[in-house]
Amino acid sequence: MFRAIPLFVVPLAIYNLMMLGGDIDATLAGSLFTVELLSGASWSFSTHDAFVVGGVLVLYIEIFKATGTGMASVLDHTLSMLVFIAFLVEFLVVSACGTSTFFALALMALLDVIAGFTVSIVAARRDFAIGGNGNGF
Repeated sequence: MFRAIPLFVVPLAIYNLMMLGGDIDATLAGSLFTVELLSGASWSFSTHDAFVVGGVLVLYIEIFKATGTGMASVLDHTLSMLVFIAFLVEFLVVSACGTSTFFALALMALLDVIAGFTVSIVAARRDFAIGGNGNGF
């Protein structure tokens, strides 16, 4: 049953909790850590970067989950669509969600929905042969 829960709920919930703390732009710009590279450059990893990296990892897991078939997969696709709709509505209506970070997460949620339905359609077409002999005649 847990396989049917879309993981993009996690970054959405974390972002919404961070909005309650006040200025989201300052929070996203805040540096989590800084590393001095051998080249002498200083690489700073911000909260924004953590969201984008986390979103890419969640997208990978969600696409991997989309390769399964069955009722859990159908439920996952449906719930993923609802999560994307939540991202879209918040992006358009909530001013604190009008950031490039939130937009990138919403785009990843959309890609999750599209990839899930695409993989399911390809798998269903492969499993369903018209005429019974597999060549479509």
